[in-house]
Parts: sequence; C-alpha cells; structure tokens
Amino acid sequence: MKVVVTGAAGFIGSNLVAALNRAGVDEIVAVDVPDEGAGLENLADLRVADYAPRGVFYARFAQGAFGKVEAVLHQGACSDTTASDTGYVMHNNFELSRQLLEGCVRQGTRLIYASSAATYGSSRTFTEKPESENPLNIYGLSKLRFDQHVREQLGCGGAAQARQVVGLRYFNVYGPREQHKARMASVAFHHFHQFQDSGTVRLFGAYGGYGPGEQSRDFIHVDDVVAINMWFLEHRDVSGIFNTGTGRAQPFNDVALTMVNTLLARQGRPSLSLEEAVRAGRIEYIPFPEDLHERYQCFTQADLQALRRAGCEHDFMDVQTGVARYAEALART
Repeated sequence: MKVVVTGAAGFIGSNLVAALNRAGVDEIVAVDVPDEGAGLENLADLRVADYAPRGVFYARFAQGAFGKVEAVLHQGACSDTTASDTGYVMHNNFELSRQLLEGCVRQGTRLIYASSAATYGSSRTFTEKPESENPLNIYGLSKLRFDQHVREQLGCGGAAQARQVVGLRYFNVYGPREQHKARMASVAFHHFHQFQDSGTVRLFGAYGGYGPGEQSRDFIHVDDVVAINMWFLEHRDVSGIFNTGTGRAQPFNDVALTMVNTLLARQGRPSLSLEEAVRAGRIEYIPFPEDLHERYQCFTQADLQALRRAGCEHDFMDVQTGVARYAEALART
C-alpha cells in the first residue's frame, strides 16, 4: 500500500509516518521535507520510499506522477494561529488542499486531512455543524473554508462521494516530535523547558471570566490523534468531518501541575497540590497578552457524538496520563 503523508517532517506528520512503519507500511511518499534545519530530525529514524518538496508535490500529484496511491494523510499547512498574511494562509490551507482533493478524486485516492478546532473560534458548542463555527483568526477561517468545500463535494452527489474523504478537527495536540515548532509548540512542551530552566512554569492569569490558569481546552496526546487517523485509514467506508479531541475540557492548571509533579517525582520530591505549587513558586501567572484579546479560545471541548456514531470507540488519555507520559519522554531525550 502506497501512502502519501504531507507535512511528513512536522509534528503530527512524522508521528503518522512512525505509526505507518509500525503497521508495516514503508511505501510512503514524504512531502514537505525541509531542505535544512527544523524538522529533519523527525524523519531520521523513520522509513519512507520517496521524498517530494511541497513546492512541486501538488502539481505533480495532480498529474499522477506518483502512480497508484491508496491514501493521502494531509497534514501540511500553515499552522500559525497568529499569522496575518491572508493570501499566504489561504493559499497553503485552502487552495493547495482543494487542488489535492481534486487530484484524489481523479485518481481514486482516499483523503484524510487535518482540519482544526480553530474553526469553532468563539463558539460555546463544538459539534461539526455550521451553527457552531465562528473562527477568530485567519488560520481558523482557512481551515473552515476547506471543510465547507469538502461538505459541498460530499453533499452534491459528485465524484467525491465514491471515495473516502475525512476531515479531522484536531483540538490541542501535544506530544513527541514537536520540538521544531518553537513558539507554536504545545503548552506542555513549553512547561517542560520552563521547569528545566528555572523550576517554574508560567500560565496566563485571569481572562474571559476565568480565574488564573482556569481557561480550559481539550488537550489531546498525539498518540490519540494518530490512532484516529489510523482508524479511518482502516475504515475506508466512512467519510465526513469529525472532531479529534478527548471530549474532556481541562484547565491549563492541570497541564502545569501534572508537568511539575512528574518532574518533581523524577527528583525524588513529593507531589504538590495546585495551591502548594503556586505558593512554592512552581507555577506562576502572568498578565494575559493584549494582542490575544478577542482572538483567544478560553474553552474548547470536542463533541464526540459523530465519531462514536461512525463506530470509533477509541479511549482517549486525560491530561494527567498524557502529559505525564510526555514529560517522561522529554526527560529521556
């Protein structure tokens, strides 16, 4: 089975390549491999059959240059939620994705692509329906526009209906192989390095009606994200747009405290309560940034009804389990 993974050198893409390798799939076309620098280390221990720079891949794929491809796992995108260049973001996240979908339809190739919970923006409900969608930034808008295009294709009785097309709305993903993302890496990643550097992790203070560190997100370990991708790869008869989160909102305080206590335990020190961690200076709150006002999701929680109706019964890790696992992995590197 030949599979294309776009964004293969990135965070989720490289974890998908690793999972495919574990499943015995080595005939992988890795797209978006950087010429140098960040991300290259993510592919060093993995097996792929071919590489394709993102600058030429989409046109070549549309021409059938890669032969018979069973599925494309499309992770390539501009993932900077603070990006302000509308043309650049829409080209990368909408235009190239639309071109890829057209190529998949022509060639009978299945498409499983990364959407985002940023499509919900300021909404207080997180079901895969238009009434829940209200993006707060260009990134979220670009992801929503492609989701809308997919809905049109799946709902119009056209060729796309004959092939699997799946959009996965990732919530807050964290885990191994994200080290190259710099400021866009997960809060768990930043907390680990803050603790290693100073013994203190930092969170935003009160904002949006939430107390310090109490803004809550649906945090999902990358292993769970990979498991959902692999489930859809195995269930070729299921198409649509699906939330990919745990279904459980947890405060940033939970992430910080789990990271602190896991690393303290490695030092042979006792665990702390949240109040004790704050008093001891292990957790510190900083003023909420002015530039994020009105652009920040204070609460997200995936509605998993559609995923469960599709037959996926995957059991997701909570923050206490996933962040502790991640902390241990980071400490070993």
